Amino acid sequence: MTSKLLIPALLALTLSFSAASSMAADSHSLLGETAAATATSRTVTITPDTKFINVQGGQAVQFNAGGGTFAWTFDGSASAFNLNSVAPPGLLDHMVKVYVSPNPLYNG
Repeated sequence: MTSKLLIPALLALTLSFSAASSMAADSHSLLGETAAATATSRTVTITPDTKFINVQGGQAVQFNAGGGTFAWTFDGSASAFNLNSVAPPGLLDHMVKVYVSPNPLYNG
């Protein structure tokens, strides 16, 4: 009797773990995603004086800082976050906050 219940229970447990792991969003997906430099519509140079940057939801931006570059598409759900959390390690030498305004194409 127990073996009849054990196998379905183990199967259900295994399936629930795999479903939970596939649904777990990594933190970057809430902030946007890496963009190809050729797909960017704007370039921002980050200087030591740069404290914040305003972008628009859906916008792809190339960032130049400290001799390096990276591109990011702001298509996540966050309205503000530290750019350092998505920049390549060591590229930014100070905190830079990004404020993401809603895309007017999607405003009713």
